[in-house]
Amino acid sequence: MKVLVTGATGFLGNHVVSALVRRGTPTVVTGRDVQKLRAAPWSDEVECVPMDMETLPDNLFAALGSPTHCIHLAWPGLPNYRSDCHLQESLPQSREVLFRLIDGGLKHLLVTGTCLEYGMQEGELAEEIEAKPSTPYAMAKDRLRQSLEQRILGTGVCLQWSRLFYMYGPGQNPNSLFAQLQRAIADGQKEFPMSGGEQVRDYLPVEEVAEILAALAHHSSFTGIVNICSGKNVRLREMVQGYIDKTQASIKLKLGVYPYPEWEPFRFWGSTAKLARLGVTR
Repeated sequence: MKVLVTGATGFLGNHVVSALVRRGTPTVVTGRDVQKLRAAPWSDEVECVPMDMETLPDNLFAALGSPTHCIHLAWPGLPNYRSDCHLQESLPQSREVLFRLIDGGLKHLLVTGTCLEYGMQEGELAEEIEAKPSTPYAMAKDRLRQSLEQRILGTGVCLQWSRLFYMYGPGQNPNSLFAQLQRAIADGQKEFPMSGGEQVRDYLPVEEVAEILAALAHHSSFTGIVNICSGKNVRLREMVQGYIDKTQASIKLKLGVYPYPEWEPFRFWGSTAKLARLGVTR
């Protein structure tokens, strides 16, 4: 077993590689930024292959160490979920890379999708629910899944599609809500402006997401879609206030400053029933 991780220096990628290293899994990683690869805490324990998805080598599979498994995390253009770049650039890039790996001899492919593939549907979202993506990002992910399902027919390749819900933790995008909150606390701000905070979401620490993905990569008997989530529905304002209380910060929430996003449903969370049946625990 040899696992390739694309997008290894990203928010989730760093934690996934660390989880694989802890398991003693032979791992090869790739990313665009050579300096980030060399500076990563796991750089001496994995095989690093710098690569830009826009300029791929001729024999891609061999150039990436002929892996048996791949965890595909690379996806440019985030966190702008409404940009057409997801359909025009990120989708064809990912499709090209993964098709070539499959044609080269890859046996197991784990790709991260998104809860936004469910579109504007509300309540508890199970994998059996029809995907109804409404943003370019979610549309691109859904189209990639469908094209991969067609590509692997008759090949024996194991395809796992993990729909990620909301993550937080070390290394997150500086524009994310919790990164902004952390900066506001560190800067001694008295108030933290946000939306009304009544929207309901499903949150999971990025370290737990990474452990689940690493476990799935070792679970070749499972194919198909699986939610990566907590299964808990939590109001955003409660989540933020809980973080403030936990850190004993004195900052106060200033609610209603920003409008609610129109491109995602107001109340939704994921079902963990399938994850539980797989025995992949958080």
